[in-house]
Amino acid sequence: MSDYPTALQKKGVRVLGVAESFRKDVGGKAALAGVVMRGDLIIDGVVFGECTVGGMDATDSILEMYRSLGREDIMLLMLNGCIISWFNVIDLQRLHEETGLPVISVTYNPSTGIREYFLKYFPDDWGKRLEVYERNGPRVEMTNRNGFKVYFRSVGLDPSDAAKIIDRYTIFGKVPEPLRVARILAHSLLEHMRKR
Repeated sequence: MSDYPTALQKKGVRVLGVAESFRKDVGGKAALAGVVMRGDLIIDGVVFGECTVGGMDATDSILEMYRSLGREDIMLLMLNGCIISWFNVIDLQRLHEETGLPVISVTYNPSTGIREYFLKYFPDDWGKRLEVYERNGPRVEMTNRNGFKVYFRSVGLDPSDAAKIIDRYTIFGKVPEPLRVARILAHSLLEHMRKR
C-alpha cells in the first residue's frame, strides 16, 4: 500500500469512478455507470451495471462492474457516496478487500446521521444496513481546490492522500470528474432502461 500515493501521482494512472441514477420506485432498478479516467483526465473506459432501489446489492454490482472490465491498470475506486439508490449501502471495506484497491467515497453535504432513516424505512433489516454503514467509518471534511467543502471516506489509503486525489480529479465545483461523467452516463442509462 505504501507505493499507492507515488503511483497515483502519475499521468497514466487509472481511477474507476462509479455513480448512479434512480427514481424512487422501491424494488425497481437503478442505473450504475463507471468511468475509467486517467490522471490527465482522459476517459479510458466505461462500464455499466444496475442495482435494486432500496436493496442491498450495490456492493455486488460494483464488484461485478469492476471485474467485467478485466483490467489490471485501475489503481483506485472512487464512488459518489456510500449510500446510493435509496439506502442501498455500499460496503467500502469489502470493495477494498475483494479488489485489493483503495476506495474513496465522496459526498457533498453535511449529515446529521442516517440511523433514523434505516429504522423508519427498513424495519426488517435496518441493523444490517447500519452495520455496513458504520463499518465504512467516519467522514472526513475537506475544502477542495475550488473552495467548496466536500466529505469523504477512504479505505486502504491515508486520508491526506485521498484528499490530494480528490483535488487532482476536480476541475470545477465539488464533484471529481470521474464521478461527474459517470453520473451523466448513469442518468442517460436510466432513461434508456425506463423506455425499454
